Amino acid sequence: MDPVITLNGLSKTYDSGLVALQPIDLTINRGEIFALLGPNGAGKTTLINMVCGIVTPTSGQALINGHDVVRDYRAARASVGLVPQELATETFETPLVSTRYSRGLFGYPSDEAHLERLLRDLSLWEKADEKIQTLSGGMKRRVMIAKALAHEPGVLFLDEPTAGVDVELRTEMWALVRRLRDQGVTIILTTHYIDEAEEMADRIGVIDKGRLILVEEKARLMKQLGKRQLLVQLIEPLTELPVELAEWKVEFGDDNSQLRYVFDAHREHSGIPELLRRLDELHINYRDLNSSQNSLEEIFVELVGRRQGGSQ
Repeated sequence: MDPVITLNGLSKTYDSGLVALQPIDLTINRGEIFALLGPNGAGKTTLINMVCGIVTPTSGQALINGHDVVRDYRAARASVGLVPQELATETFETPLVSTRYSRGLFGYPSDEAHLERLLRDLSLWEKADEKIQTLSGGMKRRVMIAKALAHEPGVLFLDEPTAGVDVELRTEMWALVRRLRDQGVTIILTTHYIDEAEEMADRIGVIDKGRLILVEEKARLMKQLGKRQLLVQLIEPLTELPVELAEWKVEFGDDNSQLRYVFDAHREHSGIPELLRRLDELHINYRDLNSSQNSLEEIFVELVGRRQGGSQ
């Protein structure tokens, strides 16, 4: 492993006494896509802003490529591209001029070929010489991403990168993120879109009420916490659930001609053979069986629910 970001006890408490982030320890490796999931107000943006040197931590340390974001701000910041959640662009400039200016802010020489390639990747080249104020919200977000990538950073922070953009742009941006990862760029994104994390992330962190609940590889997280469900498609619908099925906590599916049984695939006994035998004994005939795994969204809801239940 090659750590590019290291957080040691990083926390933030505002003067009002509000604890925005409890102490966080986290290592993010070079070239991975790390997704930070959490509801509104969970602390995602605060964490990103501290790592990028915008917000000063109350305690702890954040290192980017070994550079402390507080004591060695310039070196740390030069390694980072940040796309904030809020749209903030030079409205009277053009995408090309704005991106060129952002590159110059970091002391990089002009590289028109890089800027053209970047704008083309973001479907901005045809708009390169138009005033930013005339662009749509989705196009303005593309400009912000171009500006963040102008100085070819090794780490890219995306705070809700596809908020307010259309489905086509989301797909294009997912493809761009993967290309950047393939080039060795480390990407940290916060998102409300569970499918975004499920589609792209190598690892996932779940944050709630300022506390990092867990950090896990996406595949392992879904394997460990993802329950499975068995859908039984009946030949004849039922008027009510037989009490004899209460042991399995069976519910109706989309309608009363479908039964849903949720089980833990990692337990030694799933209970499926016994359930099917009981259906036979009750002369409940079925035409189809279908098993599927819970989505990441369902896992996320379960995790946050556990956290809230445990804190009561």
